[in-house]
Amino acid sequence: MTSNARQPTEVEEAIRHALLAALQPVELQVINESHLHAGHRSSPGTGDSHFRVEIASEKFNGLRAVAQHRLVNEALAHLIGKPIHALALKTSTPTEHSA
Repeated sequence: MTSNARQPTEVEEAIRHALLAALQPVELQVINESHLHAGHRSSPGTGDSHFRVEIASEKFNGLRAVAQHRLVNEALAHLIGKPIHALALKTSTPTEHSA
């Protein structure tokens, strides 16, 4: 039996690990969108540089979106710039996520 599921890259796994450790999310999706930016002038061309993260965490309760994004950026600070070139975020509290 063969699987068409793609294995996560090292960077995807590093993002996932850092966010799980820092924010204990109830929902976490790390989506590699690097293929959408292939050939763009500022793209590093690694195929592992542009990501979208969708995350719901209790740690976001009572925080505005900018503060939620700041927590994510702090958790990923060691990856932002290199290897992460671009990061799109969708953050929510567990209540917002389930609504």
